[in-house]
Amino acid sequence: MELGIIGQAAGLFAVTNIDDILILALFFAQGAGHPGSTRRIVLGQYLGFAAILVVAVAAAFGATFLPESVIPYLGLLPLALGLKAAWQAWKDHRDGSEDEEEEQTKQGGPGPLEVAAVTFANGGDNIGVYVPVFATAGASGMTVYAAVFLVLVAVWCFAGKFFATRPVIAKVLARWGHILLPLILITIGLLILIEGGAFGL
Repeated sequence: MELGIIGQAAGLFAVTNIDDILILALFFAQGAGHPGSTRRIVLGQYLGFAAILVVAVAAAFGATFLPESVIPYLGLLPLALGLKAAWQAWKDHRDGSEDEEEEQTKQGGPGPLEVAAVTFANGGDNIGVYVPVFATAGASGMTVYAAVFLVLVAVWCFAGKFFATRPVIAKVLARWGHILLPLILITIGLLILIEGGAFGL
């Protein structure tokens, strides 16, 4: 039975977080060559996913400190970060490549809070899936789900870094990552807002 729950947890995580691998690959590409960027990205991913778990577990126990009506508005987080990244890319392009290199050196890739915000907002809709599963699994089942999820976060981070460091993919991300990252973040933000019916959309 324990193996059955582990398999279900792994399947649920994979299905609800498949898009995170692309986002992580873009973050890892952005942080390439910056000391400590891998640690910051992994920390951010864990912070964001831990926040998703805390909200889902609390909701499964009946606590509703994040009302369902608020979840669509989480789309504002990746939207704002995407617009900021787009503005930065445009500014760097306008100011020239030297300034861009200087800015990237200064930034050292994405910070943990930026990664955490995107992870949490992108996983906001996952909360709705996790709550009924956690509620029916009971306390011991929930513990297994949480443990499996946290192990798989590390696997996802490894996969994101793996894809970002493949020569062909790395070349594409190095050339187009500054365009792809804001585009994907803005798209995720808009999808969360529109699908959730935020602002009457």
